Amino acid sequence: MATQQQLAAKEPTAEQIRDQKLYKQMGMTDEEYEKVVGHLGRLPNYTETGVFSVMWSEHCSYKNSKVVLRRFPTTGERVLMGPGEGAGIVDIGDNQAVVFKIESHNHPSAIEPYQGAATGVGGIIRDIFSMGARPVALMNSLRFGRLTNDRVKYLFEHVVSGIAGYGNCIGIPTVGGEIMFDESYEGNPLVNAMCVGLIEHERIQRGVAQGVGNPVFYVGPATGRDGIHGATFASEELTSESEAKRPAVQVGDPFMEKLVMEACLEVIERDLVLGIQDMGAAGLTCSSAEMASKAGNGMDLYLDKVPQREPGMTPYEMMLSESQERMLFVTTPDKEEAVKEVFKRWGLFCEVVGKVTDTGRLTLYHNGQVAADMPVTALVDDVPQYHKPSKVPEYYLKNESVDTTAYPEVTDIEGALLKVLASPTVASKEWVYHQYDYMVRTATVVQPGSDAAVVRIDGTRKAIAMSTDCNGRYAYLDPEVGGRIAVAEAARNVVCSGAEPLAITDNLNFGSPEKPEIFWQLEKAVDGMAEACRVLNTPVIGGNVSLYNENARGAIYPTPVVGMVGLVHDVEHITTQGFKKEGDVIFLLGETYAELGGSELQLVVHGVTEGRPPKLDLAVERKLQKTVLAAIQGGLVASAHDLSEGGLAVALAECCFANEVGADVDVRINLRPDIALFSESQSRVLLTCKPEKADALQMMLVENGVQMSRIGTVGGKKLTVRVRGNAVIDKSVEDLEKTWKDAIPCLMS
Repeated sequence: MATQQQLAAKEPTAEQIRDQKLYKQMGMTDEEYEKVVGHLGRLPNYTETGVFSVMWSEHCSYKNSKVVLRRFPTTGERVLMGPGEGAGIVDIGDNQAVVFKIESHNHPSAIEPYQGAATGVGGIIRDIFSMGARPVALMNSLRFGRLTNDRVKYLFEHVVSGIAGYGNCIGIPTVGGEIMFDESYEGNPLVNAMCVGLIEHERIQRGVAQGVGNPVFYVGPATGRDGIHGATFASEELTSESEAKRPAVQVGDPFMEKLVMEACLEVIERDLVLGIQDMGAAGLTCSSAEMASKAGNGMDLYLDKVPQREPGMTPYEMMLSESQERMLFVTTPDKEEAVKEVFKRWGLFCEVVGKVTDTGRLTLYHNGQVAADMPVTALVDDVPQYHKPSKVPEYYLKNESVDTTAYPEVTDIEGALLKVLASPTVASKEWVYHQYDYMVRTATVVQPGSDAAVVRIDGTRKAIAMSTDCNGRYAYLDPEVGGRIAVAEAARNVVCSGAEPLAITDNLNFGSPEKPEIFWQLEKAVDGMAEACRVLNTPVIGGNVSLYNENARGAIYPTPVVGMVGLVHDVEHITTQGFKKEGDVIFLLGETYAELGGSELQLVVHGVTEGRPPKLDLAVERKLQKTVLAAIQGGLVASAHDLSEGGLAVALAECCFANEVGADVDVRINLRPDIALFSESQSRVLLTCKPEKADALQMMLVENGVQMSRIGTVGGKKLTVRVRGNAVIDKSVEDLEKTWKDAIPCLMS
């Protein structure tokens, strides 16, 4: 076996790194390398080059996106912690707060779907409990290619298994999410994981290395060689060579994470910690540099003391490893023994691996020698920032002239509904969420399948509602409008569950920012999201950027996923989408326009995605949401469901499925029946109420200026739909539901 010295000797010299431009293999440009030389005043050695390359990667530094992210509103009266920490925090009253964040694990999941998805879940959980919060729920937002493709089926099956395996084992319920299937995502699936936690105000932690001389602790399993340069891997396009980078995908252990989580929460509760951060992207490198930077301090690390899973690990390998379930924290010398006792009791490594300094430098020691010495500000604060060129894509200009109402009229409305219900994007996701333990901890009030998931807050009458949303086709056809709709629909889903929208976390999934057309998509999507957040009073408290999502055909659809969290002020307000009782009156809120661009009908029946997406008037949306929430809180509403993919026809069917009850509807919309029923116009909601409350509900809607119409009643075992008196759908709920439920299992068999 090679000795440690022999392994280290294989590392290139500083001169070889420069002369052979080996830094490019780590994702660094010529200009960036020269900046590193300037910061150091000398040539960087191999370890230093690796550390700078991951800290300056897009995944860690947001160097290509930070200029755009500044457009988001990030403050508000409820915001306790905005972007910059492990997760954002929002006040929910009574000294309580909700902590949440969403992050991607796209590239690892494309190469090794089970572990890629599992470690994505593990990483986002650590972000939450590193803030001092108890994780209470998981959600996800997933994108795959067409389920007629065997590779896509493999990715889909194993990503879902990875999410289920990690969440189920650690005992945190996976309560909902969303999945979309489109050719655009073949070869580059999107796996975005969201975690939500609860905390009392005085328990809030920050990832800061404060107190010169204080010890720096390493907690968790030993460090291995898995995940080295994972952050760099996530900051480049997937290619035919990406399979060779399978070792960059980490391996997760949810049972170990459970121990780490409980031990960390205990030392936080006992006030034994000054600052804590998980070793996520870039591992020990990112956590140590960022913690020192936030405190304006430096840090010495003694790498010989780092627990190591494999013999002969070099400083480069230890600093860049992304082995999972590891944490870094700072305490005071007088609390060292108490800290060690806690972690020993939980059976975990707990080693002092460094100390806080006043040097402003990250200095690494190995075998009694300095292995690296770098300014903290250069690693974290002086990262190169780029405002890439932006260009309007040709496809966008061409789509301006597309008339989506010129398609031949669909006369078999019932047949079209069956086709749309069988589309994997619209079809039942029971095949997925039945693999998740969504009832563990017994706080889940609204299970997967409704507009939003709802989790009760123990000891109170409050609950937390949460939703993930984005329509990539809308964002492709018009990124700015698509960004607005993503925020609005997420808020609408939360409102329909009986909750007040509070704030969002976002996951911006785009192609390569080196392409001006892609950077234009990113800019416009953020502009639309920011505008919607301001109007709907839902600030952005954190999130993630995932760029370089490309396949052989080019970039994925721009997919700015929104994770929305809302507060249910009283559990009596919790509302679900299913029709409730025979005789209940059905109201359609909002106006329907001839808008098929990006719709499910357009893709499934006409085979294209073109034109422009539905328009969105944010003032109308705000008025609708405030009125719906007031009606729910006033006890006037029996069920609520927003209209999204598939339009009115699909929304009616979904409302029937929940409690297997039918409806008789007559829609007085002055459009072609196929457009009236499958248009995906925004700011629309289906409400039902008891017959004796119908007049009061209608009066409230009118007084608040919300467009509405009574369209029918709940009852029977069939869904009967007429358009201006002409019957176009008359089908048993059982038959419709069978098509909807069987679609994904049949494709996966």
